[in-house]
Amino acid sequence: MAGFDKSLDVEVFGEEVAFETTKLRVSVMQYNEGQKKLQVSRENLDNESGDWRWSKLGRMTKEESEKVVPAMVKALENME
Repeated sequence: MAGFDKSLDVEVFGEEVAFETTKLRVSVMQYNEGQKKLQVSRENLDNESGDWRWSKLGRMTKEESEKVVPAMVKALENME
């Protein structure tokens, strides 16, 4: 069985929701023309370097959830 091939992983839809020190990205990903899947990821701002760093999504605040839901609705429309 072959391993994961990044070149076969296609982002069909993507929208970023930014906050002061974190941003959430809602994506629809499709691997090797297979089933489309919804993905939510988080990046946090590193105060020392000023760079954005990937972080485990974990839990979302109410404010984050309220702003991500409309992006998720758009993502669902792209999963048909």
